[in-house]
Amino acid sequence: MRITHLLASFAVAALVTGPAPAQAPATPVAPPPFATTKLTDNVYIFRYGGHQSMFIVTPEGVIATDPISLKRPAAAAYIAEIRKITQAPIKYVIYSHHHYDHIAGGKPFKDAGATFIAHKNAQAHLAKLKDPDVVLPDQVVDERSTIELGGTRLDLLYVGRNHSDNSLVMYLPKEKILFAVDFIWLGTIAFRDLPDSFLPDYYDSIDRVLALDWDRWIPGHPGPGGRLGTKDDVRFNKEYLTDVSNAAKELADKGQCLNDDAMRAVKLPKYESLGMYNVWLFGNVERFCEYWGRGY
Repeated sequence: MRITHLLASFAVAALVTGPAPAQAPATPVAPPPFATTKLTDNVYIFRYGGHQSMFIVTPEGVIATDPISLKRPAAAAYIAEIRKITQAPIKYVIYSHHHYDHIAGGKPFKDAGATFIAHKNAQAHLAKLKDPDVVLPDQVVDERSTIELGGTRLDLLYVGRNHSDNSLVMYLPKEKILFAVDFIWLGTIAFRDLPDSFLPDYYDSIDRVLALDWDRWIPGHPGPGGRLGTKDDVRFNKEYLTDVSNAAKELADKGQCLNDDAMRAVKLPKYESLGMYNVWLFGNVERFCEYWGRGY
């Protein structure tokens, strides 16, 4: 009797409430294209898509790097992220080098009162190019310069010709942090055919970077999983360039540096797990073939 009564009660409840509606699947929410990561008490990384910059917060103001706003509204997001952390004035914007994918779109920083700094060769290039979306530097660096702001020291170092003739390395000696863009890479091989590159000067730049006392390297493009670079990563870059160079020299010695099939036949299995290996290796070999086979 008790069981019958319970069954009857459940039946009535089901008629009253009806079947439970099926839960609608949650609509996926796309992650924002940008993010800010705190690295130390005063050092932050701003990432927008596949580019990133470093900014430093001090009681007296902010030092920002590369606006990274070519064909994307990164600068407004960048400033908004800074403002979540501090209302201190943005004192400086420093260009890593003159290529637009890193430095275009800086006008919102200029409107905020920032002083723009770049290597003297970058200023010369930009003055000739006159791109309306690129803020011309207010101050230039030759071999080195130091900014001291709110108890933080940042060294701006020219390490020679590499991916351009005007790359500035930004070095925080107290924090042992390095910000270096495009002439060393994390998790990939070198970009396409190493455009705007200088061989063999490249190796001197890498050696100068390795000679500095740093523990963490912030690259201009995020590493795998967003990780930072180490000196071992930079040494690996140098090994890679050396192996590509040696392979290209072998082709040049055989007179095969104008033979696309011969250049495409070069394989370097040690590096095949790196990003863009199957896409850019040919261009990397071609660039070194131009050096060894044609002298430029």
